Amino acid sequence: MPSSLTASPQQSIIHRTVLDNGIVVIAIENSAADIIASRLFFRTGSQREPRDKAGLTHLLAAVLTKGTQDLTSIEIAERVESVGAQLNTDAATDYFLLSLKTVSSDWLDMLKLAGQILRSPSFPETEVELERYLTIQDIRSQKEQPFSVAFEQLRQALYQDHPYAVSVLGTEATVSELLPTDLKEYHQTYFRPDNLVISVAGRISPEAAVQQIEQVFGDWQPPSTPLPTLTLPLITPQPCHVVTPQETQQSVVMLGYLASSVTDPDYGALKLLNTYLGNGLSSRLFVELREKRGLAYDVSAFYPTRQCDSLFVTYMGTAPENTVIAMEGLRTEVERLCSLRLSEAELQAAKNKLLGQYALGKQTNAQLAQIYGWYETLGLGIEFDLKFQQQIARVTPEMAQAAAQRFFGEPYISLVGPTEAINQIV
Repeated sequence: MPSSLTASPQQSIIHRTVLDNGIVVIAIENSAADIIASRLFFRTGSQREPRDKAGLTHLLAAVLTKGTQDLTSIEIAERVESVGAQLNTDAATDYFLLSLKTVSSDWLDMLKLAGQILRSPSFPETEVELERYLTIQDIRSQKEQPFSVAFEQLRQALYQDHPYAVSVLGTEATVSELLPTDLKEYHQTYFRPDNLVISVAGRISPEAAVQQIEQVFGDWQPPSTPLPTLTLPLITPQPCHVVTPQETQQSVVMLGYLASSVTDPDYGALKLLNTYLGNGLSSRLFVELREKRGLAYDVSAFYPTRQCDSLFVTYMGTAPENTVIAMEGLRTEVERLCSLRLSEAELQAAKNKLLGQYALGKQTNAQLAQIYGWYETLGLGIEFDLKFQQQIARVTPEMAQAAAQRFFGEPYISLVGPTEAINQIV
């Protein structure tokens, strides 16, 4: 089932093909450099973990390259490094990813290696123990970072029983109990060809890319059992204060709002509001609260793209004595978006910034492979590249204000800092 799309600004032809075993191949020919970048996405991620096994996907990503049925971790590393290639794995809420980049002459060999890693990992017990230990150290380290603590408690309060409530790393309690058998079961369940998207960008024709992917993965047949159905709990908004006293040199004030998924009609408007509020040195929060009022060590906003309900967050790091004023300043700026429409000039400036950054994010082969593979994995299709830009262009000041009024009601408030400072708010 092949299809193609002309995508600006590169005017590249994006080819989409579905192999007989269900693998979706996205191929972008770009001969500017003798490099081929590949992204191999599985439609899984931490949202498919049982709550008592949180961190499973991340641990699998850490261990996957540590051995196959035929290769040790050292042999895998030597094969990659001997040709100057890059091969990495990553786990996210909505996907699992193996990234590959190499010169075009070595791509097939590296693809074969990736195939071995994905299809027949051995999960050596010593490697599982080591990566489990390292993950727990990462989790403990984050507990010493005020921003991480503030975001963790905000996320838990907002998402409640939803898998998004828990860090991709998991928790000390859950990670310490993960075993090689858990990794094998998860791998057998979700690592299958009909759950795989392979995106390729670089000095290779789409026909050659498909042929070589078929050579490596064509004999991989999906099991007869269907993929498990993903059933997620509904999120009932319950705005609240969450507080962690920590004797630090600054307070972290964080306001969070349950926001739309990437498929929601308000997605584009919220992306623009995020750009206007917290993107860069010219953003509203930076100019008003740091430059003019000198309240912030750090101030920004973020709104991640998510398959399920996302969250919209504004935050500030400030001197403890400014904690109350900082929270009032953040709330004022968010509530202003509900009561006052952005001017045409303000909205257009946000559009120019957002679309300019978006275009710059599609310059390299790695970026192209990432974005088109990611869109396909999220179920948006390669057409979303153009749809997103059109969606942004269509947003009016009225639409932006309506989105703000819909989502920016009572905030979840997360505070981390010296006891005396944060108790002024509680």
